Amino acid sequence: MRHQDITRMTLAASSTALAGATAVAADQPQVDGAAVDTAFEALKTYDWGADRNTLNSIDEAVIAAQGDAAARKELETRLLDVLKGGVSRSAQDFVLRTLKTIGTAESVPALAAMLSDEDLSHMARYALERIPAAEAAAAMRDALPKLSGALKVGVIGSLGVRRDAASVAALAGSLGDADKSIASAAAHALGTIGTPEAGKALGACLKNVPEGMMPAIADACLLCADALLADNKNAEAKLLCASLNTEEQPKHVRLAATRGMLAAVGKKD
Repeated sequence: MRHQDITRMTLAASSTALAGATAVAADQPQVDGAAVDTAFEALKTYDWGADRNTLNSIDEAVIAAQGDAAARKELETRLLDVLKGGVSRSAQDFVLRTLKTIGTAESVPALAAMLSDEDLSHMARYALERIPAAEAAAAMRDALPKLSGALKVGVIGSLGVRRDAASVAALAGSLGDADKSIASAAAHALGTIGTPEAGKALGACLKNVPEGMMPAIADACLLCADALLADNKNAEAKLLCASLNTEEQPKHVRLAATRGMLAAVGKKD
């Protein structure tokens, strides 16, 4: 092939690549810095009944910041600054929903402080639930002894959603809670976490089940066994299912336990 031909092909390929990159860039949301500043000012006085569209520029900036760590960090910092300003519940709700998307370990202290707030705990734990930093799970674990009732149930649920293996001991301690909603939430969270340690905690509870808790513990054991099977922890799954295959359990539980044992035997590690 002649040198001129190679040159033409190279230029053509470069042109095509540049056109493609330009097209991708054109698809990206364009951020109007002044509009974002205006939206943040509006957020400081935002309240129920206000025009939600005044905050759209912040939403657009969050979308545009995907893949841009520096931009996401700046937005996170600005949102946390808004929380410090004594803004309305509505504005706080908006900030928490946004931090659920872009929050990092930097947001954890502010969110953790809200876990005991009747009005804000729900959204704060949702944000912590989705922040991948280990600090987020640790903050929820640390909050458990300080919470009660529905707030504690919610945080326990979020730890389960995260499948936070480090929370097994704390959750196991709640299996005997006098509040059955808390004990049931702890059982379900352990089943969802589904590690061998979680299975051991649930299996131990089967030997001395608090009154009225057997259905919740049995369901959690089956849920945990499914997770163990999915992770190829077949011996642990079989042992947990075997502990349910007793005359004390209703027929549907024994059938599910039998299926679990058969599945564990039939799988290869």
